[in-house]
Amino acid sequence: MKPELQSWLTEKRHELHQVPEISGEERGTAASISNLLLACGPDAVLTGIGGHGVAAVYESGQPGPTIGIRCELDGLPIQEISSARYASQHPGKGHLCGHDGHMAMVLGVAFVLGDKRPAKGRVVLIFQPAEETGQGAIAFRADHKFANIAPDYVYSLHNLPGLELGAVEMCSGPANCASRGMRIVLTGKTSHAAAPQDGLSPAGALAELIPALAALGHGGALDADYALTTLTHARLGETTFGVAPGMAELWVTLRTVSDTRMTGLIREAEQLVSASAQAHGLGVEISYDDVFEACVNTDEAVQILSEACQTRDIPCKLVPTPQRFSEDFGQFGKGAKTAMFWLGAGRDHPQLHNPDYDFPDALIPIGTDIFLAAIEQTLKA
Repeated sequence: MKPELQSWLTEKRHELHQVPEISGEERGTAASISNLLLACGPDAVLTGIGGHGVAAVYESGQPGPTIGIRCELDGLPIQEISSARYASQHPGKGHLCGHDGHMAMVLGVAFVLGDKRPAKGRVVLIFQPAEETGQGAIAFRADHKFANIAPDYVYSLHNLPGLELGAVEMCSGPANCASRGMRIVLTGKTSHAAAPQDGLSPAGALAELIPALAALGHGGALDADYALTTLTHARLGETTFGVAPGMAELWVTLRTVSDTRMTGLIREAEQLVSASAQAHGLGVEISYDDVFEACVNTDEAVQILSEACQTRDIPCKLVPTPQRFSEDFGQFGKGAKTAMFWLGAGRDHPQLHNPDYDFPDALIPIGTDIFLAAIEQTLKA
């Protein structure tokens, strides 16, 4: 990558970093991306896809496959801790997962394609909203505009702290775990703290469910039986000494390698909760948020990405197990050959979703180059 392009992309990454918007609220980010794409000479820029999604289309004029390159628009509702001059200007919000860097890479692809169109077929650059909630890819694909740009192949990446800076890892088959947030509300009856016998406290059920739900999934090997239940929040009654509680709330994240195992884990958890509520005479409501299906890489797309890295002399390792974290990118596999690779952010780099995380700018030219090579390799396949 030419130094001037790298400098421009780094500047744009820093600008995006300063104004993070959380899932479903990416209006300003989408507008900025649309304006930047228009300056990169696409044949079309589509906006408002599945919310605030944006897509840029680069036509070759020749028959061939449609290749999608996908990145994410949203930030996180987490206060950033940073002394960088480009730190977040939006209190309580930050690009602490690196989506600003992912956008910069795909903008780099746009810039190059503006000067040199694909040899055949077309390339669609996808800037997807609401990845962090698991709803963005679903909404993007469900939008009627998507039918006109539906890709045959889609490639994406995620930066990965703990992996050597600039190194690439990926796997065939399961690539990211399925997960969902389970919210449990137990309802009894309040009473004066001096007369708890006149109420119906959910404290006993809550005390039972915390270890019982944790015991449903201990993690372990990332195979077909993998299941992990993580207790993330619990609340009993109100913050007062004068009232015996009549309500309890418990949040649990369920995580599995496959969607089939997730179905089983949900059934086990719901049966356990229902039995406990019934035994204690409590009402119960169960709801789910942040629902992510498993992300699965197809063999052909993985092979293409592997060959793309080889052509650019970028270290690439095929690994046998998926990542524990979740991604909604798997939705694009419903109708396309897809693969996500992990690009090392450094062995000692702060972890994703941490207040002190920042995307390494050195990755911008590497990610851009891999995407461009993947386009070339796909057209040779």
